[in-house]
Amino acid sequence: MGWRRIFRILISLLGLLLGVASATAPAPAPSRTLTLHGYIAELDRLRLAVRALDDQDPNVSGLLRQIPSTWWVQTERKVFEVSAGWLRNDLTHWQDAPQEDALELISKRLGDLRASAAAFEAPVADASERRARLNDILAAKEFHSVHGPTWMDRWKERLMEVLVHLLGRTLASSVIPAIGDIMVYGLIAVAVLLLAYWMYRSIRTSGEVETIMPHPLPVSSKEWTLWMAEARAAADRGNWRDAIRLAYWCGVSFLEGQGMWRPDYARTPREYLRLLPSSSQHHPTLAALTRSFEVVWYGRQEADADSYSQALAHLEKLGCHSS
Repeated sequence: MGWRRIFRILISLLGLLLGVASATAPAPAPSRTLTLHGYIAELDRLRLAVRALDDQDPNVSGLLRQIPSTWWVQTERKVFEVSAGWLRNDLTHWQDAPQEDALELISKRLGDLRASAAAFEAPVADASERRARLNDILAAKEFHSVHGPTWMDRWKERLMEVLVHLLGRTLASSVIPAIGDIMVYGLIAVAVLLLAYWMYRSIRTSGEVETIMPHPLPVSSKEWTLWMAEARAAADRGNWRDAIRLAYWCGVSFLEGQGMWRPDYARTPREYLRLLPSSSQHHPTLAALTRSFEVVWYGRQEADADSYSQALAHLEKLGCHSS
C-alpha cells in the first residue's frame, strides 16, 4: 500500500467524521429581526430555559435549534446585530461536560445582555433643569470675574509660538562655521534673556493688578488700625509705594466701619468715592486720598516720604488718628 493511498484513506475518514459531526449538531434557528421588547422577552425565555436544564439529562439539541446565530434588534435609532454564537458554543460545551457553574455563567451573561437592552430602552434624562441650575450658580457674583483667555492672553501665546518656531528653525538649519555659530548662539541667548525679562515684567504687572484689592473679604473685616500699622511698617522699610496703598485702604476701612456704605470687596477705588455723597464732609478728603493712591499705584508716579506724609495728613482729616 503506497503512501498516496494511505493519505486518500485518511482524507476520507476525516471527511466522514466531519459529516457525522455536522449531522449531529443542530442547525441554528433562522435569524429574524426583533423589536427591543421582543429581544428582551427572548433573553428572559432563554434564561428560564437555561435554568431548567438538568445535568442528569444534558440534552440541549432542542434549545440549540431555537437559538439563531445572530439576533437583529430593531430600535428607533438603528438596527443592532447581536451575535448568539457564544451561547450556542457554551451550551454545546456544557452538554459535553455538564457543570452547574457553566450554567450560572451562561445565565449571568444573558442577564447582562438583558440589562443593557433595558438601559437602552430607558428614556434619555432631561438635563434642562440641571443646566438651568448650573447657569444660576455661574450667574452668582463670585463667578463674575471668571472668564476664558482674553485677547491679550491669546496674543501672548501666539507670540510665544512664533518665537519658539523661529528659534527652532534657526537651530535646525545652522550650518555656519565656528565663529558664525558663536554669533548665532549669542543672538539666541540675547533673545531668550529679553523674552525672560518681558515675561518677568508681565507676571509682576499681573501680580500687582491682582493685589489691588487686599483680599477677598470686605475691607472693614480688618480694623483700620491694622492697616495703619502695616502702612507704617512699609514706610519704615522705605517701601513708599506700598505704604501709600496701605494708607488708602486704612481710610476706606475706617469709613466703611462708620457705616458709610455696605461692605463689598469687589469695588474699585472710584466706586468707593462715588458711594460717598458729595455733601459729606469726608468726600473732599477721600477724593484727595484716592488721587494720591491712583497716581502712585496706577500712574506709576514715584512715591517718596512727602507723598506718604500727605496720605497720613488725609487720614488725620478723616479721623484716623495715629496717636
